[in-house]
Amino acid sequence: MREDWASQATDTIEQVVGVVRDRTVVPARAASKAVVYGLLAGFFVVVAVILLIIAFFRGAFLITGRVWGAYLWTGGILIIAGTLCWTRRTAKVDDTPS
Repeated sequence: MREDWASQATDTIEQVVGVVRDRTVVPARAASKAVVYGLLAGFFVVVAVILLIIAFFRGAFLITGRVWGAYLWTGGILIIAGTLCWTRRTAKVDDTPS
């Protein structure tokens, strides 16, 4: 009878530890992977955008032959992109009761 009780206690403890692990460690591991991969992807996107802007500037300089022309084209496109992002933003909702 004691062997049966010890076996049941061991199985119960193992089952509880498994449930706790499934409810805590598994979601935390998935969340941390998502954060790490998201930051890594964001870093690569930012670097790619910066390199594309530099390449565009160099191309504009080769086409126009003047630095001010390259600055004009690059700055104009970036201002238009910034204006587009600014108009598509959403207003912040104030949840505090007044």
